[in-house]
Amino acid sequence: MSGIDVRQLKYLVVAPSLAALGLNEPAAINLVTGTALAETRAVYLRQLNDGPALGLWQMEPSTHDDCWANFLNFPAQKRFLTVLRGMLSPDLPKAAQLVTNLRYAAAMTRIRFYRVAENLPLADNAAAQSAYHKKYYNSCLGSANADANTGLFQQAIDA
Repeated sequence: MSGIDVRQLKYLVVAPSLAALGLNEPAAINLVTGTALAETRAVYLRQLNDGPALGLWQMEPSTHDDCWANFLNFPAQKRFLTVLRGMLSPDLPKAAQLVTNLRYAAAMTRIRFYRVAENLPLADNAAAQSAYHKKYYNSCLGSANADANTGLFQQAIDA
């Protein structure tokens, strides 16, 4: 199984998407890139077995919509709101663009992590990045295994 080249995903999609938000610290770039690898190996655009998750980052529409309703639509987040609206295509619903719009999907993944109170793990610590992904993105109910995914986060770091 092959997917998007990790280095290209990191530097041609993730880094510029996060730079547009002003949230492009190395730890965030590695975390968002590693999340795509952990969630889909940067291969699948739709969750297997007809689940609800969408895109390389497997964000569920309910999570996406919560980011908009309970974070982005507040005046303090106007800068993010403006950038994200600029990333959207006018012909599709926002959540559908988690599949079709890599830039937007990467940015929304960063927004999801930005809402977490705990600081990002160090940029070069794959185990901590994987554990952070599991705790704050995949959750205790998800199927991700932080130990098993550490190598994927190392790939993101090394890219």
